[in-house]
Amino acid sequence: MVQARVTQKGQVTIPKQIREYLHLNAGSKIDFVIDSNGDVRVIPLNVTAETLSGILHREGMESASLPQMEQSIAEAASDWTRH
Repeated sequence: MVQARVTQKGQVTIPKQIREYLHLNAGSKIDFVIDSNGDVRVIPLNVTAETLSGILHREGMESASLPQMEQSIAEAASDWTRH
């Protein structure tokens, strides 16, 4: 297991082993995702969508069509703008 320490400013240096594994360089962007199990995943934003395909899949989960995804995004955006 690779560990890192959070500074008082909430910053973390990503260990070299992890940076190399994720192909991160200075200026690379990452995203943090909390999955349905409550696990936090670090997603490098320098990869293709095909590489990310299926990372949040759950047993028994059905694939959504593009129109279903667009509708869900629109509904979530609408809910978000109301707050």
